[in-house]
Amino acid sequence: MSGRLRDRSSSQAKRHSHHQTRTTVAAAAAMPNFLTETLPCPFGELATNLSDSALRETAYEILVGACRSTGGKPLTYISQSERNSERTATPTLTSTASLQRSLTSTAASKVKKALGLRSSGRKKVSGESDSERVKKAVTIGEMLRVQMGISEQTDSRVRRALLRVAAAQLGRRIESVVLPLEMLQQLKPSDFPNQGEYEAWQRRNLKLLEAGLLLHPLLPLDKTDTAPQRLRQIIRGALEKPLETGKNNESMQALRSIVLSLACRTFDGSASETIHWADGFPLNLRIYQMLLEACFDVNDETSVIEEVDEVLELIKKTWVVLGMNQMLHNLCFLWILFNRYVATGEVEGDLLFAANNLLMEVEKDSKSMKDPNYSKILSSTLSAILGWAEKRLLAYHNYFHSDNTELLECVVSVGVLSAKIMVEDISHEYRKKRKEFDVAHERVDTYIRSSLRTAFFQIMEKVKSSKRSSNKNQQNQLPFLSILAQDVSTLAFSEKAIFSPILKRWHPLSAGVAVATLHSCYGNELKQFVSSIGELTPDILQVLRAAEKLEKDLVQIAVENSVDSEDGGKSIIREMPPYEAESVVSNLVKSWIKTRLDRLKEWVDRNLQQEVHGFCSFSLII
Repeated sequence: MSGRLRDRSSSQAKRHSHHQTRTTVAAAAAMPNFLTETLPCPFGELATNLSDSALRETAYEILVGACRSTGGKPLTYISQSERNSERTATPTLTSTASLQRSLTSTAASKVKKALGLRSSGRKKVSGESDSERVKKAVTIGEMLRVQMGISEQTDSRVRRALLRVAAAQLGRRIESVVLPLEMLQQLKPSDFPNQGEYEAWQRRNLKLLEAGLLLHPLLPLDKTDTAPQRLRQIIRGALEKPLETGKNNESMQALRSIVLSLACRTFDGSASETIHWADGFPLNLRIYQMLLEACFDVNDETSVIEEVDEVLELIKKTWVVLGMNQMLHNLCFLWILFNRYVATGEVEGDLLFAANNLLMEVEKDSKSMKDPNYSKILSSTLSAILGWAEKRLLAYHNYFHSDNTELLECVVSVGVLSAKIMVEDISHEYRKKRKEFDVAHERVDTYIRSSLRTAFFQIMEKVKSSKRSSNKNQQNQLPFLSILAQDVSTLAFSEKAIFSPILKRWHPLSAGVAVATLHSCYGNELKQFVSSIGELTPDILQVLRAAEKLEKDLVQIAVENSVDSEDGGKSIIREMPPYEAESVVSNLVKSWIKTRLDRLKEWVDRNLQQEVHGFCSFSLII
């Protein structure tokens, strides 16, 4: 399966022009549009009321600080179409920047290619010349500012503060600095448009210190340490009355002393250059989430930007502050892609395909990464994804049809992979030897049986409703179970043609399981019907003939599906005890004959008694 989906990634560009539109439109039409569906964040809730905008601004500050700390020069980005125009329109313009972009442009599609995402060309603004567009080239940093919704005024203030921090902390890298603490000391009310905005900014930084050092610290707090309580008191007081942040201010010096004592703690008590203030769970993941969301085009929320490679390259510079690694990144990015697919109405199938491909990497990571925090986040993330997938797969007939089977394949893959990883992770966590069984086989078996049962009862209700609404005086109406048998047969052949070829990749006997389920569902209704029969009538005979035909259709599908199976399909056939319609008819005929004979005998006996009684009466009269 993984090979098949990876093949899809490599061939995406070739067939996208003629296939993607059809698939996306079909998917949108086939699957309910959950525009208001919001999945709970699996990373956990913060114990303080930091809004997304506050976290986003914090993420931007860390990003800018991390990029300045590494000393890298900002990249200049020009889109593919702009670069092509540049070569023809202005070959000498910004040659250095263009070369730099050309060197990175070869790799610019690596992430998209690996995830199976299509490339999207930027639209040319009406009336804009090629040379004008080249002149509008901006840095990757500027693009990130726009993507994250940070105003130019805020950006200018952040960069100004970081320059002051760099001057005051000469030679220190970003991982050696408690950024909110330094920002509090470097920025004054005069740096803000008004006092209210300054106070709101100060409260945000104080709440960040509270979240990172007290509520969600990387290292558990020592109950005997008085520093946490003193920090709480300072923060509580500062939230009520703005903190004086002058360099020589007593309250600021006290805050700095306590913050550094908490941030500089290590697991073994040794000295370390890395300070811990934003690397505790789930604060670090929530901040990182804000950064990863910048990978989506601000003008098209379902589209990943073309410069995603360069953006991720910069974002990874924050790992040292946030305590991230490649495995945590993969897990977070998986959630971001998947959640964006759901949150935007499930209309862009590429996002789900990308999430599925990244899930394959997470599967590899989970086998080697056994950190408790990672396992916890892994479990909650996969639980959310699996819950979404199984909601659809347990009733897949309601969500998929012949035009979007490719989407069904992806949803099954997502569900099966999530379940498989969770089973393996749990068995490792409790150091138990997992009972050997095929997770994919068991899950898909459950999906087939559940969805077919749901589809059967929906058909049954539809037939009942149709019968009720039809004219009661209409002649020659087919009996209810006769109509149901015809509809069930149609469903079985539809299942065989549309869904079984997809599901067979995880469950070789998918069609057999489907017809066995339908056989059982119809058999239960037929059994109740037969138990209430008093005598054979034309309607009853019609029902039994319809049941016999249905059974032949279902058995035929099961046998054809089991040709290559190890047991020749015996396990499936055992699930399909015969309806024995002929036997029922035979018994009813015998019963009918016996009833008629009994009635005839009764009639003859009664007449004989009447004749005897009449003869005796006549004799007495004589």
